[in-house]
Amino acid sequence: MAIVVVGVNHKTAPVAVRERLAFADQTLAEALAQFQAPAVDEVVLVSTCNRVEFYLHTAEAESGVRGCIAFLAAFHRLPEAQFVPHLYQLYDAEAVGHLFQVAAGLDSLVLGEPQILGQVKAAYLAARTAGRTGSILTQVFERALNVAKLVRSETGIGDHAVSVSYAAVELAKKIFERLHERTAMVLGAGETSELAARHLLRQGVAHIFVANRTAERAEKLAQALQAKAIPWETFPEHMVQADIVVSSTSAPHPIIHPAMVQEVMRARKHRPMFFIDIAVPRDIDPAVNTLENVFLYDIDDLEKVVEANRRERQREALAAEDLIWREVRQLQQWLAARHATPTIVALRQRAEALRLEELDKALAKLPALEERERRIIEALTVGLVNKLLHAPTVSLKRMARDGRSSDSVQLVRRLFELDQ
Repeated sequence: MAIVVVGVNHKTAPVAVRERLAFADQTLAEALAQFQAPAVDEVVLVSTCNRVEFYLHTAEAESGVRGCIAFLAAFHRLPEAQFVPHLYQLYDAEAVGHLFQVAAGLDSLVLGEPQILGQVKAAYLAARTAGRTGSILTQVFERALNVAKLVRSETGIGDHAVSVSYAAVELAKKIFERLHERTAMVLGAGETSELAARHLLRQGVAHIFVANRTAERAEKLAQALQAKAIPWETFPEHMVQADIVVSSTSAPHPIIHPAMVQEVMRARKHRPMFFIDIAVPRDIDPAVNTLENVFLYDIDDLEKVVEANRRERQREALAAEDLIWREVRQLQQWLAARHATPTIVALRQRAEALRLEELDKALAKLPALEERERRIIEALTVGLVNKLLHAPTVSLKRMARDGRSSDSVQLVRRLFELDQ
């Protein structure tokens, strides 16, 4: 039996291939129900924007791989030649290690991103609901979810912002400590502004103003954020209420100048303000940063923070890898021990059957024995069997823990005729 991964991800296939192989949420249950491959006992299907992966428990690994390829081609009506060159196959320890890395965010486009854990859990639960998991993949995926949580708690893989918008929010937290009850202003209604605003909301920012030269776009973004849209020409007067200003417009020259900010700071009684200038060309005159209690970061500053944080995540990833492979070894020991257990049970059942058979023969020849004497003889036979089987049982268990039980299991089964 083998654990196998068959799939594509952002490292092996362009988005044009991945999107054609993807399974939407509404088709996942259908795909799990339809998937059939010779000798495959269990299957979990993970499909996200960056990966499509089959996790199999199968008696014939190569047959399982061929079954996945045929299924992908048939389900998506896609010629095999268009996606097979992008596929990877991983087996046993490598397959388990890969799943643990995926769940922990180590195989993600953004190193350490946390969303993938929820996606892996959802895929596993969908397979369970469809009745496609058994004892092996249940154990593998339960451990993967636990490993991902361990990586989060025992390493700093998720502590360092690696996107510009999130880095800006992390800097704001350093200035204000807590963002609860703070007010933010977003200038511009583009994607980067929206991402920064959403990060601010998740960190507890209480109120957000949105201003854009096109009023309709400001209204649309404000509705999405449950914020307040304000007319573009009024943003300077509203800035008095803003502790944080995120600016990402397409203006060809600065829209915020030192004199404007000086006036705002006087009205705020010089309470700190944090400006995030994500625009190119810049929206905020760099001289603003010279004002007291005013903090300004532009896109270059944020990129430096992101790069430094990316290096930190890479260092944390090394510690995470050590943890993951320690857990992989433990799972391998469990799988190996599980492989030896049926043989140990069969050996003891065989010995017990022989013991009872010979005991009955002996007692039949000694009809005059008292009950106490019969119990003594029976205890003697039980003790002999247990002592004879103790050493091979311990050895099989030890070899199973060390991953060396396969040949010994087969030898024991032949010596004691356990398969007859």
